[in-house]
Amino acid sequence: MADSPNVEDVRKDLEKQIADLKKEVTKIGKSLSARGDELYDDLREETEGAYDRVTRRARGAGKQARQQAHEVSEAIKENPGTAVTVLSAVGVVGFLIGLVVGHALSGNSRRWY
Repeated sequence: MADSPNVEDVRKDLEKQIADLKKEVTKIGKSLSARGDELYDDLREETEGAYDRVTRRARGAGKQARQQAHEVSEAIKENPGTAVTVLSAVGVVGFLIGLVVGHALSGNSRRWY
C-alpha cells in the first residue's frame, strides 16, 4: 500500500500534463488560424494589386492597338494604290512560302520545278 500514494501522484501529474497539453494545442490552433487569416489577407491584397496592374496595362494596350489600327486605315485611305501593291506582294510571298513548306513536308521526292 505504500505504492498507492505514488501511483495517485503519478496519475494526478499525468492529468495535469494532459490538461497543459490541451491548453497548448488550443493556443497553437488559434495561432495557426490567425496566421492563416493574415496570409489570406496578404494574398488577397497582392492579387487585387496584380489585377489592377494587369487591367491598366490591358487598357493601355487596347488603346494603343486602336490608335495604330486607325493610323493604318488612314494611310490606306490616303494611298490606296500603295496599299494594294504592298498587300498583293505580301500575299504572293505568303503563297510561295506555303508552297515551299508544303512541298518540304509532303515527303515527295519528285521535283516540282
